[in-house]
Amino acid sequence: MDWVTRRILVTVKATPNPSTKYRETVCVAGIDVEASCWLRLYPIPFRDLEDERRFKKYSIISVQARHATDDHRPESYRVNLDSISTLEVLDTRNGWERRKEIVLPTLQSSFCAIQQRQQSEDLSLGAFRPVAVDLRYVNVASRTKARVEPAQLSFLHPLSRRLKPMPYDFRYSFRCASETECPGHELPIIDWEIAAAYWNWRDRYQDVRIRLEKMRERWLNRMCGSDKDLVFFVGNTKRFRDVFMVLGTFYPPK
Repeated sequence: MDWVTRRILVTVKATPNPSTKYRETVCVAGIDVEASCWLRLYPIPFRDLEDERRFKKYSIISVQARHATDDHRPESYRVNLDSISTLEVLDTRNGWERRKEIVLPTLQSSFCAIQQRQQSEDLSLGAFRPVAVDLRYVNVASRTKARVEPAQLSFLHPLSRRLKPMPYDFRYSFRCASETECPGHELPIIDWEIAAAYWNWRDRYQDVRIRLEKMRERWLNRMCGSDKDLVFFVGNTKRFRDVFMVLGTFYPPK
């Protein structure tokens, strides 16, 4: 299968995972600017990328991509790492206007609708507006004894700063406003930013209770406040297609 050059608005960078080949890999997802459809780009080994190929969230990148042969989800693509280039970074001026022009046309009516489309069409990525959002966290450090290699935290200093395994599992609970029979949902958050913030704030807030309060303040009160037009980006796992996670949040002002 030939490589096809695509322009993609990067909206998701998930928490890095250890990799025997690349040391760690990151699942990146975004929206094809021309086709207005979701794509998953994996694996992206940020540690091994040259400086000029590292991109920020909400960058529009040009990349050569082709359907993954080892992942049959329709949105999954492999990339030619040498082809990655950043065309521009969309800012938040005018109420996130330029970002909204690309993101909002891709919204599904609800998470319930995304689940239904996963069953009928194998949909594995999507975006929607949640309601009645809450944030909870569970201490998972005591539940795992397996040794996990730390993954990269900093793009600028990949060898000096590492992302340790998270001791807390952060999760969003919410409902679907358009679904009268919605049972309510609770999904784990695997956005790289939430893991990076937890460890970056460790020195500033040494009391873990204060640190967790600050996490709740940012990821619930600030991002999900009533003054925000909140959207969740979600995706499922390759092995368990019915298991979805919150990959990121989109929260322009109303």
